[in-house]
Amino acid sequence: MKIDSFSFGIISIGGTTYTSDVIVYPDRVQSPWLREEEHRPQIIEFADIVKAEPEILVIGTGYAGVLSVADQIRNYLTSKGIEVRVEKTKVAVDLYNSLRETEKVVAALHVTC
Repeated sequence: MKIDSFSFGIISIGGTTYTSDVIVYPDRVQSPWLREEEHRPQIIEFADIVKAEPEILVIGTGYAGVLSVADQIRNYLTSKGIEVRVEKTKVAVDLYNSLRETEKVVAALHVTC
């Protein structure tokens, strides 16, 4: 799925607009991406992503980069064979769109702060 556009609090994917955090899989969008702590995701919250077996997971940390990804999460995902890229969401969107044509990639995107 192609991400059409992103601005603070709004993301458009495949012609549909979302105003909450999303996980973009090759064939679907999960919205909202719910987390126990808004800016500090937990390992369990990546279970469905691990089941999808992407080669790369792009994590968007928000417009200003407020979401933080603990080393424990990065290490867990890497141990499952998933390359992890963490960027502010604007950069993450561009990265996801460039990778999706040639790689099995999933994007977990925080769309505000």
